[in-house]
Amino acid sequence: MADGEPSGSIGHGLLLLLGVQKGDTSADAEKLLNKTLNYRVFGDQKGHMNLSLLDVGGELMIVSQFTLAADTRKGLRPSFSSAAPPEDAKALYDEFVEAARERVTVATGRFGADMKVSLTNDGPVTFLLQS
Repeated sequence: MADGEPSGSIGHGLLLLLGVQKGDTSADAEKLLNKTLNYRVFGDQKGHMNLSLLDVGGELMIVSQFTLAADTRKGLRPSFSSAAPPEDAKALYDEFVEAARERVTVATGRFGADMKVSLTNDGPVTFLLQS
């Protein structure tokens, strides 16, 4: 749900919470996309994490998440000073989404919207990927 309206959904695949920080580039986005699509996190016949999103024909849900840029080292309130300005972040987010759509089925949230994200986590398995 984005601003109270249905947005995107996927079946078997990955939910990617994408945070864009100051200084992130198109090269960083491409590197992160390749890592995301090829990261071996799905189980093979033996249950070992040996298969990628591409291997299993999975889908990708991409949700913008500036709070991933939070600096929580000091005090009791996060600082978002390392997050990219919204216009820069949206441009790189859109570029990432379009590049992903060339390779897999993609659904998205709505950039900058107040979203309610539901996830059925298989594992639970959660990774922080960086370019």
